[in-house]
Amino acid sequence: MPKFETRRIVNHSPDRMYDLVADIERYPEFVPLCEELTIQSKKERDGKTLLIAHMSVGYKAIRESFLSQVLLKPAERVIEVKYLEGPFKYLDNRWRFEEVDGDKCAVTFFIDYEFKSLILSTLMGSMFDRAFRMFSEAFEKRADAVYGAS
Repeated sequence: MPKFETRRIVNHSPDRMYDLVADIERYPEFVPLCEELTIQSKKERDGKTLLIAHMSVGYKAIRESFLSQVLLKPAERVIEVKYLEGPFKYLDNRWRFEEVDGDKCAVTFFIDYEFKSLILSTLMGSMFDRAFRMFSEAFEKRADAVYGAS
């Protein structure tokens, strides 16, 4: 049951970082292992948005796809991802964006997951672990590219 959590201080506002992470359809452009991401449904209510997203990930000859529920909570600057279908027993992912020292932001990224198959876990587990460790950095680099490095 791999778990990973990181907190990084970045030179961008919490709103900008939230917007960048919430724009999930752009993930294939810069997120490690993400090859495709499509939104299958979108519902808005009470200032929150619920997405059902299909994501395909790959590394060398290995490809997997899964379906997730993504809950966007802009007022709280929180994004929650729940696993629906695919190669995992479960997957729980959360992002939190907090203001720090004026126009900086603390980005907290948490993920907890387990593959259904021991074989898949052996083949992809260490690669997923490395990719998740690079996620926060990938979003920080993307923010610098989109908003300008500060």
